[in-house]
Amino acid sequence: MLLDFRKALSDDNPFFKHAEMKLWVASRGSKDLGRIAAIINHNHNKFHHDNVGFFGFFESINDHEISSALLNTAAQWLKSKGFKKIIGPMNPSTNDDCGLLIEGFDSPPVFMMPYNPKYYIDLLENSGFKKAKDLISFFIDVKKCPIDKLNRIASKAIARNSNIFCKPVKKKTLAEDLEKIKEVYNSAWEHNWGFVPMTSDEIDFMAERLKPIFMEGLVWLAEAGQEPVGFMLALPDYNIPFKPLKGRLLSLNLFKTLPYFLGMKLPHRCRVLTLGVKSEFRNHGLEALMLSRGFEVGIKAGFTEAEASWILEDNIMMCRVIEFFGGIPYKRYRIYEKEI
Repeated sequence: MLLDFRKALSDDNPFFKHAEMKLWVASRGSKDLGRIAAIINHNHNKFHHDNVGFFGFFESINDHEISSALLNTAAQWLKSKGFKKIIGPMNPSTNDDCGLLIEGFDSPPVFMMPYNPKYYIDLLENSGFKKAKDLISFFIDVKKCPIDKLNRIASKAIARNSNIFCKPVKKKTLAEDLEKIKEVYNSAWEHNWGFVPMTSDEIDFMAERLKPIFMEGLVWLAEAGQEPVGFMLALPDYNIPFKPLKGRLLSLNLFKTLPYFLGMKLPHRCRVLTLGVKSEFRNHGLEALMLSRGFEVGIKAGFTEAEASWILEDNIMMCRVIEFFGGIPYKRYRIYEKEI
């Protein structure tokens, strides 16, 4: 929604406490034809001991002159700041939506995932951008998911580890659970390519944005004694009911969407945004335990499809976990880079 988009770009976003962003619009006459942002993420460079800048929020008509002007402008601004490489799209970081869709154009966009025309690939590659990393989305047909196998693994995980349990995150406990979520999030993904730890304020900001669409039973914490060790976040795919609004809340189609806003109706698809376990607790069946609990609620709620996204192409262990439970890779996103 446009309101949320504006909020993400505003000074209220704590991302900008450690980042800078410069915005441009490409126009001919009075007509706007494209846009881009150049981004300096100081926390990324500090965490990775790197010297790179980023671009994001890229949109362009199918015109190489327009796209080149945008991409070159962002690159030159970053170069003037002393950076040697530009990476993107990041909107504005790997903790948000990122990447360019390069495969899976026959499937509709999913909530909080980027979607772009196919010609964007040529616009970037003709400007000298090359692959840095690919991200995979998996499709899960809930009816074909081996729920019994999932439940058996989950039961074995509990039997083998008597001090491990899985608890649902509820709206009334969200504030206190957020501290545990922060610990897991910044530990479980710390060795992933492109990962940047989120600050406490950033996680609070993200939680506030997601709270209106939070669904109890789709968010789980795994704990070993008093230590949080795993976290799963899934959300209903509100792209489905939001599509008729075309990004604007005040629309004649609002009445079609109102039952979803009021919680009277759910879309038929959900998206698993986050599924992670601290490294020392992996291979204990905790991923299966959290998925089992989530699927149990999802099936009762009437979900028939799920997407697990995104997963790094070389995160072999997680790709195998998702495939083992019926996930089929069906979309691919690419993060590009270019020396400047």
